[in-house]
Amino acid sequence: MTKKWMGETPIFHNAGERGFIVELGQEIDPDINRKVRIIANALQMDTPRGITEIIPTYRSLLLIYDPLITRPEKFLSAMDRVANSLEDEKTQPCKVVEIPVCYGDELGPDIENVEKTSNLSREDVIKLHSTPEYLIYMIGFTPGFPFLGGLNEKLFTPRLKTPRMAVPKGSVGIANNQTGMYPIQSPGGWQIIGRTPLNLFVPHRKNPFLYKAGDRIKFIPISQKEFTKLENMEEN
Repeated sequence: MTKKWMGETPIFHNAGERGFIVELGQEIDPDINRKVRIIANALQMDTPRGITEIIPTYRSLLLIYDPLITRPEKFLSAMDRVANSLEDEKTQPCKVVEIPVCYGDELGPDIENVEKTSNLSREDVIKLHSTPEYLIYMIGFTPGFPFLGGLNEKLFTPRLKTPRMAVPKGSVGIANNQTGMYPIQSPGGWQIIGRTPLNLFVPHRKNPFLYKAGDRIKFIPISQKEFTKLENMEEN
């Protein structure tokens, strides 16, 4: 029987012919997410034979493996060994990445929806959204899309009833109890409240992304004039 991993009882699920999921909890919780990231990092350093990819999420790990080389019953014991050596491990200090955002108007067309749902003024919406340092729980959906935890509950706003076919890159949005950013243009149903002029994902850059899971995001409100200036600098 599998032992606890860092104090949590793992639950296992098959995910198709090449996937295997390890759940460490049932809730979106910073401590669970921290443990997921610690175990993922350890497995990447000491990867059981046949596992080709390790993907951390909010509260679980998705393992992609080669079925011609291994099966879950073969690599679980190796994973047990790795996970149970981490009881006293700590995560590295997180990096805080500041993201300038121009809120409202044409760059944040849905900010009025958030104002109406929250019964707050635009100034209060911007203040509440830009005050926290948001933990990046996971990255997914599109390259570099960060799912951020810590949104003030006063700003919780449902997704759009009809998703957009194309959300501009750099858009910052809210969906229910989450906030996040669109690094590339893509379809999406989040309530768009602003946009950053920064290029969040540049494939040919040495570090294509400005952040990683476990870092924190701090939004910095800027004016339209500042947005245009920074956008021009990013393009040059």
